[in-house]
Amino acid sequence: MPLAQEISRYLGIELGPMVRKNFADGEVYVQVQESIRGCDVYLIQPTCRPVNDHLTELLIMIDACRRASARQITAVMPYYGYARADRKTAGRESITAKLVANLIVQSGADRVIAMDLHSAQIQGYFDIPCDHVYGSPVLFDYLNEKKLPDLVVVSPDVGGVARARAFAKKLGDAPLAIIDKRRQSHNVAEVMNVIGDVSGKTAVIVDDMIDTAGTIYEAAKLLRKEGARQVYACATHAIFSPPAIDRLSSGVFEEVIVTNSTPVRQENYFPQLRVLSVADLLGETIWRVHEDTSVSSMFR
Repeated sequence: MPLAQEISRYLGIELGPMVRKNFADGEVYVQVQESIRGCDVYLIQPTCRPVNDHLTELLIMIDACRRASARQITAVMPYYGYARADRKTAGRESITAKLVANLIVQSGADRVIAMDLHSAQIQGYFDIPCDHVYGSPVLFDYLNEKKLPDLVVVSPDVGGVARARAFAKKLGDAPLAIIDKRRQSHNVAEVMNVIGDVSGKTAVIVDDMIDTAGTIYEAAKLLRKEGARQVYACATHAIFSPPAIDRLSSGVFEEVIVTNSTPVRQENYFPQLRVLSVADLLGETIWRVHEDTSVSSMFR
């Protein structure tokens, strides 16, 4: 994938050769094409769409590396699929985020590097070290360069207040607003009202991911109604499930700013979209993990 190639360029090393194919019945085959005996191996694999295929590939790659006598195996997951299934919200449900963590550990991984987990407590689902890194520094740099006037950072729901507050602090201690919403069912959100002053301001909605874009689309319309001069959307993960593109390109957003933590297909590009690279950030994280130096200091 292009992100892995960018990371390898940052580190000044070549990507390790690997064969990956499907058998006629759909089963996945993986073979590492060089000796990795005694090596520290970093497997870069976001478990995005198709989620189950990418997750299965990751597990098989980990197992292949373990059986090839790698010294240490780190799963680098720019996007952690199933992260939203981090708790039970009704009876007889699975906590799939924990199940995925178990599978990664049992397949033989020694460490995980994950970016912008939907819930920070997912770190605790692993029985191995898990470095939780953030794509926000890339977003900060982009927004600071734009020097947006009268900035207000907006959390699209109460659960994202901590993320938005940290974001606002990095943008010159900008004021904070919150969207009060009531979710009716999966992938459907009803926006209720705005807590905070957005009139005449440039509103930046901050979230960890954009899936169907229902939440931020309704939030943006409400912010416009409440007098916001411009509305920007910022998120690390661009999932873009239908009808996200229709909503995001409707004209309600000045810009939609995301990262390449998941590949954005060419047909999903639209004029307002800005895709920033997290390759250097992940490359630096990998280098620090390998050299046993601090990772958390990158985000202070």
